[in-house]
Order: sequence, then structure tokens, then C-alpha cells
Amino acid sequence: MDIQFNYYKYENNYLFSLLDYKELQRVPEGEIKNKKGIIYYLNRFSPLNSRKYFTISHPSLLFMEEEGLGLLRLDEKDYRERVDKWILDKIDKREIGCINTKYPNWTSIFNRKTKDKWKVNLIALGDVGSTLCIGLRLLGGECISEIGIYDRNINRLKRWEHELNQIKDPSGKLKLPKVVPIEKGHIFNCDMFIFCASKGVPPVGSQVEDVRMVQFKSNSEIIAEYARLARENRFQGIFAVVSDPVDLLCKVAFLESNKDCSGNFDFQGLSSDQIIGYGLGVMNARASFYAEKSPDTLHFIKEGRLFGPHGEGLIVADSIDNYNEEISNYLTEKTINANKVIRSFGYKPYIAPSLSSGALSIIATIKGDWFYGSTYMKEVYMGARCRLLPTGMEVEQLRLPEKLYNRIQKTYDRLAVMV
Repeated sequence: MDIQFNYYKYENNYLFSLLDYKELQRVPEGEIKNKKGIIYYLNRFSPLNSRKYFTISHPSLLFMEEEGLGLLRLDEKDYRERVDKWILDKIDKREIGCINTKYPNWTSIFNRKTKDKWKVNLIALGDVGSTLCIGLRLLGGECISEIGIYDRNINRLKRWEHELNQIKDPSGKLKLPKVVPIEKGHIFNCDMFIFCASKGVPPVGSQVEDVRMVQFKSNSEIIAEYARLARENRFQGIFAVVSDPVDLLCKVAFLESNKDCSGNFDFQGLSSDQIIGYGLGVMNARASFYAEKSPDTLHFIKEGRLFGPHGEGLIVADSIDNYNEEISNYLTEKTINANKVIRSFGYKPYIAPSLSSGALSIIATIKGDWFYGSTYMKEVYMGARCRLLPTGMEVEQLRLPEKLYNRIQKTYDRLAVMV
């Protein structure tokens, strides 16, 4: 092994890196290798192009020169031979969190505490927000301590306080989180903030090709307001984006949160990994719905994956191991247009998104289970399978077929120039 790591201690935390940190206390390797629990790996990347904190899930992540779409692809090089066994064991146990020390407040990571139950606050009780709240109330008892709700319409807020708290199971056995109305000034007093505000949704019957993109300008203005408010409150939790277009609004929230009063980036706001987009869960559900209709596509349920945005540019892969482009294109087309089918019946397609992308995916996030979400990859919020661990976000890395990877690259490049 020709790799020489440097080992450090900061307060009661153990760190290591290929980089030299003269300001940190050096310790011998033996002191850190015997440390139980989480240790930290340090790197230095531009905050504009990288995350503040994420899970080291593969040895290659210790040596990457930049973040980007490559986070989805399992590096074929045998990096396992370049690091000691004790580090590999830590990686396999997901006990190494990577911290980007270019973020000015990077030491705040050490103050994070793992909770069994989260307090979540949700804003905007329209069709999506209210349905999502129903899901959280019914299904979130094991992992949610309280649901705070806020809406500018006071009567709507009162309505949903009464309606949601009047959902009870007759046996009294179910633990249902209490729903509490909150004021705007308290919306970031929580572990997860859920953004469901939306404006300018085209009515049913309108001749709009991409409903999601029509909402971009107005929803960008709304989310920018709350991103700046998160900055003012020094919010350290998860900023969950449910409104459309999910992926682009995540980027807006990140950029707007990190500007000072003169419009210059100082990265004192939300780190890119604090922001997660929740739009791909329903796309996976829609792809599964169509895949179940034929024995020729049924294999998607166990072998398939989704990548990209909630809308145009989405990629459904029928199988990672035996990728078939024709079947994948068919499932992609059916999935992207599924919302138009509901609109053809005369209804807005919000129930499945609210529950599949919203409630169920948010609960999976809190529990540390796999879900489909949009996370930051250099300069793009890109949808893929991921999970949130005490060591940060882990994005699933796969051995992707070249044809599939090229398709994903095109989507990535398209998203990169949109915000």
C-alpha cells in the first residue's frame, strides 16, 4: 500500500485525510483505528460544486478528484488494495462520514445528533400538502414525533388541524403523531422542513406540454424566500422539496440560501446535502404500475432503477444487469406521460405523488431506508436511489451499462444549464 493518510483529533472526534491540516492535532494511526463508531474523512472541494457531508460507501470516494455524475457509477479500479483493512471494515459498516472543510462552518457536523423520531414542519396545505400530511399522520408514528403545519390561509390551516387530529384508529393501538399549527416564524424549529408551496398550476384541460416547467418561475420566487429564511435561522435539518419542478427548485434553494446581503456567495446557509428533492418516488411507482401489466416488463420490479428529474429527461432502466434499451424506452415514455393520463380523466394527478414521492419517501428518509430522491452532484440535483445515514447521504453506486450511462449523462448535461 502506497497511500499515506494523515490522522487527526478535533475535540473528541477522530479524522483522517490525504491532505495536510496544520491547524488540527495529529494522532498516531493506532489511536484512530481502534476507535469505535463514526470517524470522519476530510476533503477540500469548492462548496459550489460539492456537498458538505456524505457517506463513504466505497474506497474510491476517498480518492475522487471531483463530485459529479460519477457518484452514480461504481469505480472499476480496485481501490480496496490501496487502504488498510480497518478502513475497509469501517466503510463496509458505513462508519465513515466525509466532511468538506471548504464549508466555513464544517465543524457543525460534529454537533449533529441522531434521533429516533423527527419533528417535521410542512408549509402549504393545498392538494399535495394536505394529502402528504394525511400519509405522515397515518404512517409516521414510529419515526415522527410531531407534524407542524403552516398555511397563509388561516381557515385552511384551522381546517387541517381539526381534520388531521381527528384521524384515529378505533383500537387506540396506532401511535399517530400530533398535528400542530405553527406560525411562519417557527417553521424552521424542526428536524425536517417540507416545502409544498406551489403557484400557477395549469388547470385540467389546458394544452400545456410540461406542467412542471410552467410552475418554475413562480415557485422559484417562493422557495427563494424560504431558503433565505432557513439561512437566517441557521437551519441544520433537512430542507425537503416536494413542489415542481423538484430538481430545479432544489438548486434555487441552495444558491439563494448561500448569498449574503450583497448577493455574494459565502456558504453560510444550507449546505447542498441538506436539500433533498422528492419527486422520483412516484415515477418509480408509475414505472412499476406499467411494468406489472406484462410478463415482458415484470422484471423491472426487482432489477430496474430510475435516474434523473421528475419529468422530462427521466430515465427508466428496465434492468441494471441485463439492460434492454427498447423496454427501458417504453417504460420511460409510459412513466413520463402517466400524469397526462390522469388529466385526461378530468383530474389533477396529485394523490400518488403526495404519497409515493412525499409521505412514504420522507418516512424512508427518516428511518435510513433506501428511497428515490434528488441529491447534489457537483452542479446538478440528480434523482437516484439513496439513503440518509448518520454518516450523511449515500447515493447508490452501480455498474452501469455504457448505453445507460450515456443516457444519464445527456439528462445531467441538460439539467446543468437550466439553473
